[in-house]
Amino acid sequence: MGRSIRIFKSVDDLSQFFAQILVKSIDEIHEDRYFSLALSGGSTPRSIFQYLAVNFRETIAWKRVLVFWSDERCVPPDSTESNFRMTREVLLDHIPIPSDNIIRIKGEADPMDEALHYTETVRQFLPSFNGIPRFDLMMLGVGIDGHTASIFPDNLSLFESEKLFEVVEHPQTRRQRITATGNLINNSGRIVFLATGDTKSKIVKMILDHKAGSEKFPASLVYPVNGELLWLLDDKAARSIIKNP
Repeated sequence: MGRSIRIFKSVDDLSQFFAQILVKSIDEIHEDRYFSLALSGGSTPRSIFQYLAVNFRETIAWKRVLVFWSDERCVPPDSTESNFRMTREVLLDHIPIPSDNIIRIKGEADPMDEALHYTETVRQFLPSFNGIPRFDLMMLGVGIDGHTASIFPDNLSLFESEKLFEVVEHPQTRRQRITATGNLINNSGRIVFLATGDTKSKIVKMILDHKAGSEKFPASLVYPVNGELLWLLDDKAARSIIKNP
């Protein structure tokens, strides 16, 4: 399906567009199956989650959505560093989604055990495509260092891993995390990259314009072979790129 880029004047406009993607995508799947959604952490997803909680509490068929995470820090679910906690406080506590539909990475568990456990859980819930579980939609962000999920520039080998989830360390803090690998990410039916703010404009330009050296950034290696890649940017993040897909 290829790559497309959409640029918005505000984060609210971007959030509205993302919400409409969810509404349409859920409506299009057969009524006897769930829509699988893998979420990410970060400031832009937080803004989108807030927008969904306020404006799409009843509009989205939340009972038909299975919520997963692309990565998680190895911390308890009540930690301020937890992606799950942020999502729960901002979105999940405010929408009518059954608790059984929320399938978190248990950051408080032994990391290696949980990477294996979450792998099996994902295999249990998701349909297989090319022998690999397939998310209907995976939300991803991009860091100023080019990382995505918890795949950092020093561990690009995770895009060649045959595993679905692996344990990694943040290169600066050495905090352990559990992350989806490129194997699982690039098997998604649709990947939505989110980037907002001036601080993201340089890395966005390098990746989207395929500048020399961009191949060292994990986010540049995200490209679903049999799916759709969609970049959603605000004006600030997009200010340096050529505005055509």
